[in-house]
Amino acid sequence: MSLQDKVMDAMKTAMKAKDAQSLEALRSVKSALLLAQTETGSKADLTEEEELKLLQKQVKQRKDSAAIYKEQGREDLAEPELAQAKVIEQFLPAQLSEEEVSKIVDQIIAETGASSMADMGKVMGLASARLTGKADGKTISTAVKSRLS
Repeated sequence: MSLQDKVMDAMKTAMKAKDAQSLEALRSVKSALLLAQTETGSKADLTEEEELKLLQKQVKQRKDSAAIYKEQGREDLAEPELAQAKVIEQFLPAQLSEEEVSKIVDQIIAETGASSMADMGKVMGLASARLTGKADGKTISTAVKSRLS
């Protein structure tokens, strides 16, 4: 079952349950999927990697917005953003813990022979490719920086 089909099924469930927040999040995911599909100019489906990146971007946008709202003391606006992020996260694979990400980063550093911050780009590229959908960029970046500094 494709991601688009899963999102449509979840939308139907949210409509039946009259869950407005979930429905709003799912509609934005559906819209982003359609936009990404039409950008290429073809009706071909997106690859799984592209879908994961798109979902991660949606979650990150929600979390960033919530953080800004919290800074400004607007909990009433932050809570719906975080709720929508949780709805979108259900379509992502289980996220790795920081310890698991650190182990993978250690393996990549050993493979590449990286030893300083000058090698960060090389390590980040490989780590991002291996951990697509399993960890967000900030977690990966933190692990790489702590290992190379």
